[in-house]
Amino acid sequence: MNISGISANDGFFTGSQIGGSNELSSDDFLELLVAQLGNQDPLEPLNNENFMAQMTDFSSLDQLEELNTNIVTMIALNQSNAALSQLTQGSALIGKEVRWSDPSTGLTSSGSVESVKVQNGTALLNIDGQDVPLGYVNEILDAGTESESDSGTDSDSESN
Repeated sequence: MNISGISANDGFFTGSQIGGSNELSSDDFLELLVAQLGNQDPLEPLNNENFMAQMTDFSSLDQLEELNTNIVTMIALNQSNAALSQLTQGSALIGKEVRWSDPSTGLTSSGSVESVKVQNGTALLNIDGQDVPLGYVNEILDAGTESESDSGTDSDSESN
């Protein structure tokens, strides 16, 4: 038995989600609620408990959407603060002699920090014309004399 008006292929179907996702937005929910109220049997109207339950669901959905928006905004702000923090840390090294290690090759080099920039969320120090991520720096050299690394490792054996 075929019942018209209930499938996406039927001419009577007016759903806004044809070919899209199966999620309902708050606007869709409100449209359904208004349609339900408009098409209810006047002799047996929707009882208050069901109506309040649907309104509570609608309110919860609205609050969850607002919470999601706030979380996304907070994540973006946190990423921006992290980039600013890296930029501040890197700018404190401008004009200083630093030693850095490339983790992919294990080679250690040193040079003078000329500038700093943030690219793709990572602070890059320009050391003698070469872009080096801030995280690669493992030692700040003091006026041409070597100092101990903050990590407690001595990198003298790594350099040559």
